[in-house]
Amino acid sequence: MVDAAAPGAGAVAAAAWTAITCTAAACTDRMLIYGERHLRSVLNEYRDHYNTHRPHQARGQRPPDHDEHVVMPIAGRIERHEIFGGVINEYRRAA
Repeated sequence: MVDAAAPGAGAVAAAAWTAITCTAAACTDRMLIYGERHLRSVLNEYRDHYNTHRPHQARGQRPPDHDEHVVMPIAGRIERHEIFGGVINEYRRAA
């Protein structure tokens, strides 16, 4: 039998599995999904959180969509924003 998998396919599969298990652990294990539309909504909200807010250790605690040229304010009040009905909290400087 010939393995027709492209080089690097194992790494892609591992990354996909990591994303799926992280999503499941972060939100879907703590909420009841009512159907495909609700699942898509939850996954889209988690994707936005993962890419724009959640810190990533390999990126120096910055999210993937972080713009290196934007200066983050360090003064001011911090506000908490609940996502997924409070399952996950995001913290940001008040405007």
